Amino acid sequence: MKPLRIWLVGTGTVGTWLAGVLGSQRERLAARYGLDAAIVGAASARGGFVYDANGLDPASLADAAGGRSHWPSTIEGLRATEADLLVEVSASPADGEPGVTHMREALQRRIPVVTSNKWPVALHGVELAALARSRGAAFRAESTVMSGTPVLGTLAEGLAGAIPVALRGLLNATANFILTRMADGRSYEDALAEAQRAGLAERDPAADVEGHDTVAKVMILSGLVFGRQLRREQVTCSGITAVTGREIARAASAGGRIKHVATLAFAGPGGAGGVTARVQPELVGHDDPLVSVNGTTNAVVFEADPVGQVTITGPGAGPRLAGQGVLSDIIAVASRRAAGA
Repeated sequence: MKPLRIWLVGTGTVGTWLAGVLGSQRERLAARYGLDAAIVGAASARGGFVYDANGLDPASLADAAGGRSHWPSTIEGLRATEADLLVEVSASPADGEPGVTHMREALQRRIPVVTSNKWPVALHGVELAALARSRGAAFRAESTVMSGTPVLGTLAEGLAGAIPVALRGLLNATANFILTRMADGRSYEDALAEAQRAGLAERDPAADVEGHDTVAKVMILSGLVFGRQLRREQVTCSGITAVTGREIARAASAGGRIKHVATLAFAGPGGAGGVTARVQPELVGHDDPLVSVNGTTNAVVFEADPVGQVTITGPGAGPRLAGQGVLSDIIAVASRRAAGA
């Protein structure tokens, strides 16, 4: 079988890591998983889109000189070229563009999509999944929630047929890290500064500490696991910036912890009724599965009928972990292609 031809949109840390692995581990991936991939198109926000049907050098993906053809925008390059898979690992802002346009372009042409780009999936997950089904193309977004820890695949595929009821989780590694440090006696300001030094928090940490990143993940879980598309305003949100040391100490004296908890539940038979969707600091008791999830670890406690409660815990931050989630999705697409599905 010919190599899997990949369009790689996004040559930042995740894209660069992924390109390096596909190049340096090509023999291992082929032997173990039957994955033989070649990056034929690559796009960056500044460099436009480059393409070479014979494959691009992973070390110079964003260099226009590295490809035989060049377009000023990604969508122009996608529309003018061919590939077997779109890997969308850019970072679209909260309106989901241009990532969602890239994904629609590929899926409408029956080209599978793998993505770590949160907001396109948060805002349009149900639509994109339906488009993928109608075209017989895979749509996978494992890295959009808990990075490399397999949550979406486990809940949507591993528990296929079960009826999702509700979930609670800790979905932002930065917020959990800060609250963990505060429980150890640090101030919010010191804990945030440590998170920034460690590369967990950006210079502007608003997306993490104010809860916007977690809101996106709640919307993704709703769309891809529950099959229900939420609007941004349906998810109530309160960040961790107002949590005080006194609240942290009071929770500890009661045997619990303050955690930044995401909650999602649908009322009525089969979840057909109203929705409860929120992100907020909460007192988590000593017998709660989330109480001992500390540091950069994330967790989801999922309820489904007839399975009951399932808890998934794992690391939730870092470009290598996000890249691993993307890589596992690429392998899944390659396996489906090899099977002729």
